[in-house]
Amino acid sequence: MRHTLPRMVLSRAACYADHPVLREKQAGHYRDIGWEEFVSRWRAHARGLLALSLQPGDRVAIMAPNGPAWAWADLAIMGCGAITVPFYHTDDVASTLSLLRDSEARLLFLWSPVAAGELLAHLDRAPALSRIILLNGQLDDPRVMPLETFLQPPDPELDRQYDERLAAGQADDLASIVYTSGTTGHPKGAMLTHRNFLSNIRACHTLFDISARDTCLSFLPLSHVFERMAGYYMMLRQGATIAYAEGIDSVPVNLREARPTILISVPRLYEKMYARVMDRVLSSPWPKRKLFLATLSLSRHRLRLELAGRPVPAWLKPLAGAARSLLHGKLQEPLGGRLRYFVSGGAPLSKDVAEFFLAAGIPIYEGYGLTETSPVIAANTSRALRPGTVGRPIPGTRVRIAGDGEILAAGPGIFKGYWRRPEETAAALAGGWFHTGDIGAIDADGFLAITDRKKDLIVTASGENVAPQAIETRLKTDKFIANALVCGDRKPFLTALLVPNFDNLIRYARLKNIDFLTTCDLVNHPRVLELLRHRVERLQTGLPGFRQIKRFTLLSRDFSIEHGEITPTLKPRRRVIIDKFAPVIDGMYLAEDHGIHDAGFCIVDTTPPG
Repeated sequence: MRHTLPRMVLSRAACYADHPVLREKQAGHYRDIGWEEFVSRWRAHARGLLALSLQPGDRVAIMAPNGPAWAWADLAIMGCGAITVPFYHTDDVASTLSLLRDSEARLLFLWSPVAAGELLAHLDRAPALSRIILLNGQLDDPRVMPLETFLQPPDPELDRQYDERLAAGQADDLASIVYTSGTTGHPKGAMLTHRNFLSNIRACHTLFDISARDTCLSFLPLSHVFERMAGYYMMLRQGATIAYAEGIDSVPVNLREARPTILISVPRLYEKMYARVMDRVLSSPWPKRKLFLATLSLSRHRLRLELAGRPVPAWLKPLAGAARSLLHGKLQEPLGGRLRYFVSGGAPLSKDVAEFFLAAGIPIYEGYGLTETSPVIAANTSRALRPGTVGRPIPGTRVRIAGDGEILAAGPGIFKGYWRRPEETAAALAGGWFHTGDIGAIDADGFLAITDRKKDLIVTASGENVAPQAIETRLKTDKFIANALVCGDRKPFLTALLVPNFDNLIRYARLKNIDFLTTCDLVNHPRVLELLRHRVERLQTGLPGFRQIKRFTLLSRDFSIEHGEITPTLKPRRRVIIDKFAPVIDGMYLAEDHGIHDAGFCIVDTTPPG
């Protein structure tokens, strides 16, 4: 097989010439970019790279927000036979220099002139880097080349060279070195070939209905392999239009403007949508609230019967159909009115949230994978859907569960190894299977369920194994809880750091005449702690005692990328958070009394003292 990603994309240009390929917000409006302009700009970038003497196998980094410039740089790099090394555009200088040094990138496509200025002061720590190509703005330094200077007009010799490079590309050539997000340690560069990506794209295109009629809103970082494969390469292959959001905070506005039919995100977005809808419902007048909840109950009842393969009573069909239509209409309005389905990955999705959207006729297809698997291993689809699982393995991928519960995977999407880390590569691919580091199970129908990260499992002082993610996901379904991190390794019981949903909590405080000036005042107020204590107790109903949190602390701010506590895809860096909040966590274990503690945390009495 001699196919490469750039050749795959070029083959689509002729098929979908009349359809817009990208949509970018400019001067307050979305502008369509057709295939002719797309390919022309891509080749101008490629000529620029060749003019800088880029060689096959060279590494070129991209550090930019999602947008056309990212795609043009990426395809130009790979078409030259070089290797794309994506960085998060929010990375700090120290992280960027570390990755530049590790990858030995020769060139860097960089969006921000400010970031360029900061990097220039430390370029001695990345000696292989010869030039920064500035995608936006100007900077007066000979080591920085502005985009307009970099781009090259049509040139017979450069075009001939690029066509030769395109034709010479092999499926097993390295396409990209993608650094893992570093939730459990220092990032490692996963080496992904064209074959890896293409096998994943081919497998997924047989499972998902995507065509030139579709528009996908792109806002997850393209430096993350999930968005890169599903929201970029996959969309180009199928001729769909990619509309770029202006940023994560602009997604609600851009949804109404771009009117996508497909949305790809992490569970946090869907949890927020669900919480917002339920908050509006529960704060609405009694008749509206009663109607919505009855409608949701009917639609969920029918859904659960269908998922279980049981007959739906004749009386329920028309009622549930009308209920679904009502729910569907209510949800579609803020989403632009055309959304057909969501895709979710990167973290576990609450079963309640999945069932809610499915009952409303907008399914969330949850999948599972890792950077090292290009990325999809398994996925729910319209033909095989089971909320609470991540679906069945995709075609060509084999999955089995090791004796200790770890998920092992094999197939054409498995990476070549970690860049210049042979020992870690050997450990990850031991026995011919990729060791995911995740714990899971496969049910009788072949659906895979994820329990937790192997490294995140908590072993309490009594020897009980606890998967914190499942508890955190349950806690985050509450309207007053935006984020949660469960602790308790080698401790006598579980504790949690809880981040309130401040919008809802502030409304509640004002309604109940709770005095506060700051969020610090709010999270330490006895009435607020008592409210959360009752809600946590209710959320834990039915859980075994060793899986219940006994004490929690409300934090006055959320975990953030800026503080290094979460990755750019919103996954918690547990070790960082636990180390940073160690005094708070330790304090919860030292106190002996019950109820609201004057140190600012709450002791949850699932069996209150008499």
